Amino acid sequence: MGVFVLLPLVLPLTAWPVARLAEQRLHPRAATWLLTVAACALALCSTLCLTLLMVVGTAQLPGNPLPDAWSDDEVREAVPYDEAAGELAIPALLAVLAGCSRVLWRHVRVRRRVGRSLAGLPRRTVAVLPDPEPYAYALPGRSRGRVVVSTGLLTRLAARERRALFAHERAHLAGGHHRFLLLVQLAARANPFLRPLRTAVSYTVERWADEEAAGVVRDRQTVARAIGKAALVSRPHPVLAGFAAPGPVPRRVAALLGPAPAVHVWPSLFTAVGVAAWTAAAGTMISALSSANSAVTLFLVLKAATPL
Repeated sequence: MGVFVLLPLVLPLTAWPVARLAEQRLHPRAATWLLTVAACALALCSTLCLTLLMVVGTAQLPGNPLPDAWSDDEVREAVPYDEAAGELAIPALLAVLAGCSRVLWRHVRVRRRVGRSLAGLPRRTVAVLPDPEPYAYALPGRSRGRVVVSTGLLTRLAARERRALFAHERAHLAGGHHRFLLLVQLAARANPFLRPLRTAVSYTVERWADEEAAGVVRDRQTVARAIGKAALVSRPHPVLAGFAAPGPVPRRVAALLGPAPAVHVWPSLFTAVGVAAWTAAAGTMISALSSANSAVTLFLVLKAATPL
């Protein structure tokens, strides 16, 4: 395997160009899918790489539960600087596990707290809370989910702007945008190099909902006004901070005031965004193949070294 086993740890850097260009040039739906799939694939590959480093690098340490044959020279030669790499991989894997567990626990806790706050209301798709504090968010559920909005926000919007607001939140539920956000958050915890993709997806899911709302209202300026007004009067919800972020509002408003983005499944290679997208795809493929090759090679080495 040699140094190639370390490639999955740094190959997420190849996805940085597409994280910026895709959110500007691609349709928000295509950009969200592309960035999320790339982030998940790269995160899985880097985690597998850390696992391989830990197994090979710690096999020779006294007191480990691994078979003694796994500490043979032919096994240790499969990884460069095997002992140091194995010792460093242990805290790295623990950090990945702790970070992902924290993200999942926080996600579940927030949804439970919000669900308890709506326990006394009728089971409808829209829940209007008599609260002077302006806010609105989409709460996913087992069926269709619910749109939660306060009277403090509704009173500040015109009738068509309210329709745009509800269409935006319903688009979040219909598209399952909370799943994309959760996946990229977990990926960013698995590999810090993937944080730009997390930021990009946080923006593209909002743009995706904006475009869906514009299609329902059939007036892009109305959606832009609704977003701008809601951003001006709303404050970060203490419970939903990081769960229902509004995204960079000025960029969203500017995009809505322009023409609708063209729907492309995959960008052409002869464009700037196409080069970035294909580079990220190639990096993802190389990372996946490198991890798979390392896993298969390590399995064969360990199998040959382990007595029947």
